[in-house]
Amino acid sequence: MSSGPPYAPERIAIVGVGLIGGSLGLAFKRLGIGREIVGISRAETLETAQGLGVIDIGYPYEALERGVQAADLVFLCTPIFRILSLLPEVLAAVPRGALVSDVGSTKQEIVSRATAVGRGGVHFIGGHPMAGSERTGVSAADPFLFQNAIYVFTPTPEVPEAVCDRFADLAKRLGARPMRMHPATHDRVAAAVSHLPQLMATALVGEIGRLNEADRLPLQMAAGGFRDMTRIASSPYEMWRDICQTNAEPIREMIDRYIEALRGLRDRVDQDGLAEDFAFANRIRSSIPKDSKGFLHPLHEILLIVEDRPGVIAKVADALAEVDVNIDDIEVLKVREGEGGTIRMGFDSRETAERSVNILERMGYRVRMR
Repeated sequence: MSSGPPYAPERIAIVGVGLIGGSLGLAFKRLGIGREIVGISRAETLETAQGLGVIDIGYPYEALERGVQAADLVFLCTPIFRILSLLPEVLAAVPRGALVSDVGSTKQEIVSRATAVGRGGVHFIGGHPMAGSERTGVSAADPFLFQNAIYVFTPTPEVPEAVCDRFADLAKRLGARPMRMHPATHDRVAAAVSHLPQLMATALVGEIGRLNEADRLPLQMAAGGFRDMTRIASSPYEMWRDICQTNAEPIREMIDRYIEALRGLRDRVDQDGLAEDFAFANRIRSSIPKDSKGFLHPLHEILLIVEDRPGVIAKVADALAEVDVNIDDIEVLKVREGEGGTIRMGFDSRETAERSVNILERMGYRVRMR
């Protein structure tokens, strides 16, 4: 990473001021990055964004060229197909020396398009901040959305190392963890850990629905494990269309691999050899970092047993905050109403985790390192 002064773009343009674009605007304002934040979006969105203090000035999509023509840094935050269509106009309109990026969930087609229509003196770095929310739109924007999230960046081949370093430093200032990756590698990993699970959940819930219609199987038997595994089946197709259509081959590869794995399990389902499948899956599952935001780095974790009563999580968090301990990730692992539960907390160092254990033990909680 660069050891020079922090990257300080004067004018930042955000094309598509929704959840991600709006969160970038709020984060830059909170950090004092950028003298002016420009939004390019629909008129009603711009009005809301200015009212929330997300942007300083707004332009409709019809005035895109005016909106980006003086920008030092541009983020394309629209759906993927719109990014692909806007890239040529944006790269042609920005001044020499500008840095253009995007936040699309697939990278190969976007980076290929930017390379094909590239312009000398203008740099393009593909980006994928692996953060989000169940809510959508600029009204859901959050300046802390990128905290502890992996921020994958995929530069075009001609981008100088110094520019890549500046972009990585910027991601770190947002609170994210930059990870440089080849776009094809990103898309294959995303197909395995994100896109395949979405289609698995969609197929599984669809099949259960068809069984219910044909045989009147009681869906009331669908307990917590089924609901947890299939939660993402509620995702709208509009959100996934661009992802699936721009990453079709890696997704097909992962579907084929999964089908072969299921065939193997089908053949072993009544045999003791199935124990090896469970054991291997258990080992792999336990080795996956528990931080919920992206292609992840391990955290140092503790387990806390608490009563099920209002305010207990806030009490714990406040106690750690008072001594400047930051919780990087938190998850309720087990809870039954009235009986209490187990809370997993992740920290960026073992020293901080051990310090937290000591603090919480002195408060009378049952807690241990994981």
